Amino acid sequence: MTMTFINLPVRDLTTAAEFFRALGFTSEHTEPNADTLLLTVSDSARLILHLRSAFEAYAGVAATDTATSREVIVGLAVESRERVDELVGRAAVAGGEALGPGMTNGPLYMRGFRDLDGHQWSFLHLSD
Repeated sequence: MTMTFINLPVRDLTTAAEFFRALGFTSEHTEPNADTLLLTVSDSARLILHLRSAFEAYAGVAATDTATSREVIVGLAVESRERVDELVGRAAVAGGEALGPGMTNGPLYMRGFRDLDGHQWSFLHLSD
């Protein structure tokens, strides 16, 4: 099976980790390891949060300014439309920004949000 690793720069590892834990992401470690923290999204996906300076050193370039541009939108599939709405609601309660109502396109239902550092995400459900 292929494992996916999502690497993101953040201003504060502790608050970013709290935000993603509110969405159900988990980690074996309660404290960051130096400049990074690994969170489990699913059996096949991990989120690696890096302090901005560590991310830039790793990438070799400046991190995108999320206030003015998007480099990527991370989409995660969930089991139902209701779960999509629940998770975006959790993101908003945890301090993120919900990006409007859900959108339907054929069998796809999706809602977006921005995390505490302005990275754009979406939860989506594909019906059968």
